[in-house]
Amino acid sequence: MELQTDRIDRAGEVTTKLRRLREQMAAREVDAIVLNQLPNIAWLTAGASTYINLASDTGPSSLLITPDSAYVVTDCIEGGRLEQEESLPALGFPLVVEPWDLRGRELARLTAGKRLAQDGPGQGANLSSDLQTLRTHLQPEEAERLQRVGSLASAAIAEVMYAIRPGMTEQAIAGLLAQASLARGGHAVVNLVASDDRISRYRHPLPTSKTVERYVMVVLCLRIQGLIAAITRLVHFGPIPDALAAKAQVTARVDARMILGTRAGRTMGEMYALAAQAYREEGYAGAVEEHHQGGSIAYLPREILAQPNEPTVIAEHQAFAWNPSVRGAKSEDTIILGSAGPIVITETPGWPMTPVAAGGQVIERPAILER
Repeated sequence: MELQTDRIDRAGEVTTKLRRLREQMAAREVDAIVLNQLPNIAWLTAGASTYINLASDTGPSSLLITPDSAYVVTDCIEGGRLEQEESLPALGFPLVVEPWDLRGRELARLTAGKRLAQDGPGQGANLSSDLQTLRTHLQPEEAERLQRVGSLASAAIAEVMYAIRPGMTEQAIAGLLAQASLARGGHAVVNLVASDDRISRYRHPLPTSKTVERYVMVVLCLRIQGLIAAITRLVHFGPIPDALAAKAQVTARVDARMILGTRAGRTMGEMYALAAQAYREEGYAGAVEEHHQGGSIAYLPREILAQPNEPTVIAEHQAFAWNPSVRGAKSEDTIILGSAGPIVITETPGWPMTPVAAGGQVIERPAILER
């Protein structure tokens, strides 16, 4: 199933975002802002794909926003696709096209004499922090779109977990995950695979030629139309050892406390403190220092991490992916904070679940799949 966008009012979404951005520009007293970073371009255009190189944070196109105009400044290579397939002119972004070997000339002309800002270091004010705040407060259309990305991420990783067999290499598993992501219209921008002892040794295990014996962890951050959902799942062949089962329960309980503790008005620093206390009570006080505990998620795999004294305040209609882990086990899903509380958007139908009580509530967390 591919992500469908025909029901989404992209033009209305763009209009609202332009208004929000221009209000920020006025508050910062700038005449124009240039967006070069792919997450910001995807945010403002309601999911347009302007990238070429997945390894780059920028592409050959920029957005130029003034109080009364919005342009896509691009080259002759990209212009046709951006008009015909990404519909940018129809969304209110007329194209300014220049020769590919003269990139930058038109942008310099259009911004001459203006009080300029951009979404990173360079000429003019750096409004990258302002833009991060804007893009992490999801509009209803974005929340709907991210929920579908979460469902697709769950389907992709489940397909792979059930296809794994002992003797496969980690790289082969990563290839299956990349294929499953592309088949659903997205990219696995984080594609981590570890098997057996590598799960305990490395928190960010890039896939290797090692072959699977009994135990596999797969981590996916799936990006579709700019938005990203994160998910981790584990599979074990044969009976799960008691010690490993106990560690999985620890991560499930810490994860449950973090998910249910995600409340509007709390700071990311308070979420870190919550995680640290949960680990201490589980007898793993040092685990909070061995890996970050996740944070907000939107157009980057993590926007702002939960870390000591981080003052960023949590709000409704934001998304989060906490990822508590101890050596050998991990728990991770993506949630959206709604008015009634957190909603898990990467639930995997048919996956074994563990009910966990935390703060007077019960939430189910994914268990290790035993095959």
